[in-house]
Amino acid sequence: MSSEMNPQAVEQTKQQIRGLVSEIAQLAKSGMNPDEFYAAFMQKIVSALAAAGGAVWTISDEGVAKVAYQINIESNLLDDASEDAARHAKLLHYIAHSNEPQLIPPNSGFGEDGTIGNPTPHLLVLVPLQGDDQVEGVVEVFQRPNSQPATQRGYLRFLVQMCELASEWVKGQKLKHFSDRHSLWAQADQFSRTAHHNLDLRETVYSIANEGRRMIGCDRVCVALRRGQKCRVEAVSGQDTVETRSNAVTLLSKLSTRVMRSGEPLWYDGDTEDLPPQIEEVLDEYVDESYTKTLVVLPLKRPETRAEAAQDPSERDPTEGSKHEEFIGALIVEQIETNLPRSILDPRIDLVYEHSCRAVANSLEHNNLFLMPIWRAIGRAAWIIRVRALPKTIAIVSAVIAVLLMFTLIPVDFSVEAEGIIQPIDRHDIFVTANGIVRELSVIDQQHVGKGDKLLLLEDPDLQIEKQRVGGQLEETKKQLSNARRAQFQIGLNPADKIRVSGQVQQLTLRRNSLQAEMAIIAKKEALLEIRSPCDGQVILQWDVEKTLLHRPVALGQIVMTVVQTDEGHDWEIELAMPERRFGSVAEYMSGQQGDETLKVEFVLAMNPEEIFTGKVRKIRPTTQVAGEDGPVVMILVDFDQGELSSRLDGELRPGTTVTCDIHCGESSLGYSWFHEAIQWVQYHLLF
Repeated sequence: MSSEMNPQAVEQTKQQIRGLVSEIAQLAKSGMNPDEFYAAFMQKIVSALAAAGGAVWTISDEGVAKVAYQINIESNLLDDASEDAARHAKLLHYIAHSNEPQLIPPNSGFGEDGTIGNPTPHLLVLVPLQGDDQVEGVVEVFQRPNSQPATQRGYLRFLVQMCELASEWVKGQKLKHFSDRHSLWAQADQFSRTAHHNLDLRETVYSIANEGRRMIGCDRVCVALRRGQKCRVEAVSGQDTVETRSNAVTLLSKLSTRVMRSGEPLWYDGDTEDLPPQIEEVLDEYVDESYTKTLVVLPLKRPETRAEAAQDPSERDPTEGSKHEEFIGALIVEQIETNLPRSILDPRIDLVYEHSCRAVANSLEHNNLFLMPIWRAIGRAAWIIRVRALPKTIAIVSAVIAVLLMFTLIPVDFSVEAEGIIQPIDRHDIFVTANGIVRELSVIDQQHVGKGDKLLLLEDPDLQIEKQRVGGQLEETKKQLSNARRAQFQIGLNPADKIRVSGQVQQLTLRRNSLQAEMAIIAKKEALLEIRSPCDGQVILQWDVEKTLLHRPVALGQIVMTVVQTDEGHDWEIELAMPERRFGSVAEYMSGQQGDETLKVEFVLAMNPEEIFTGKVRKIRPTTQVAGEDGPVVMILVDFDQGELSSRLDGELRPGTTVTCDIHCGESSLGYSWFHEAIQWVQYHLLF
């Protein structure tokens, strides 16, 4: 029976070995990281060999062995200070240097005084882990020492075969490492070229933010620049503009300012115990706002020039020492969703930081050159002097010079424009003479009235109540006085009653006189409620006056209408409201005139703009007044030929007609005549 089972057991063992080989081959082709691969590899090896333990040792370029993964390794082999660890390390170095698999008996040694050997009670099965052209590590298995030599050689052959499979993974990792390094070098080259490509400050900081984020592999990179004693965020990766009013940007600018003042870099990964209070306070607010996991703020320092670096520190001017330590901004790196370890972040951030300092410093120095915007514009316009563009350039320059000469040398009549209205000279504003409510409107717009005609009738409810009260008291007093007089002349009154009645008569007489005086005053107030025309003329009312005036309350002194005298023999005038900013040209021209020469005026009516009429300035009011949107204005009165206006006007001239006038102020150049308001604006707002 046993002879029949042995072939089955052998075949089963072979199947297990083939399955294990297949599993390790799959591991070798996977993209696992070293920790995951070595753990899975050693667990399968130790399990397949039923070994006591094992370890994978990686060999550095200096030949130092470091454990990558271990199972049940003795603690003395991990203690660098122990003699056993030293002997074992030399054994690993020997295996890696010889590149030969070995079986090392327990507690054995070789070399000078046995300094190289196996200090453990286990049989060591050691196989080098081969890379492309060198040994990358050593695989060590702790096996039972009492097995047969043939079995031990089987252990060695099995482990060699497994290490050959593992070598494929090592080669793939080496290739991937070289590929990643090559990619990193390409990214670094691209970043450096982009950061130093342009000297425009805005483009530089945006290039640093966007390319720096790709280079570092983080979630966000920001660049803050120094403005006075503060930092302001000028660029955020992935954004075309910076919303300076947002809470996150405001807090980040504040944090950058405090880090820059401290002069020390800030590394935050969740722990704020060792931070200064002024930085910790702002940092906590920003983390609550942005939910960042890792935050790095590095003050950007102006780098030294070659001349400054070569200069002996003892020869430097102490007053210029601060210039070498001048901070020009801050570089901010954030991880929100990613979680790269610091060992990866540090070299990438250092590279971005060094290039950022140099690029920002160069851009600032370039932009701070005297009249740089002008030089930049001239540089961009260099194409105009090239041979192909020279004829066009000459033609354009000639045309511009011709236009400038035309604007400067050609004289034209200079006039200042103002708007106003035509009004009869004899006009009377109708004021309300008492508070009340409009009960009756006796006229309509444009109605002719005579002197004394009733225009408006008001009513005052309070006055009516007062009249009824005083009238009632007056009637009651008269009755009482009549009764007292009859009682005074009754027969049979004793002297005391006569004296009393006489006193009542005198008192009631005084009260009657007082109430009659009050009634006279009320009558005068009632007369004021009836408003009459002060002269013959034409009534000017607002449009739709029945809705705006009738049955509406009015106040004392309020203007409700105007009566103008438009009959023959009554002249008209133009009332202009010239903005104060334009009146300077008129005043300057008048100051240069001799004698009593008046200013000539040309005007057009809004209702008849095709006809141009002339007039003369009669009066300029010495004070200004505020008039609506025009602000301070100077009032100017203009006389004109009413007969000429009436003969050429289609229709009847209406009071209040809008006119636009040009007041002639001599001659000036064509350019000043056209653009004098723009010139005055520049003088007032920019040059003053």
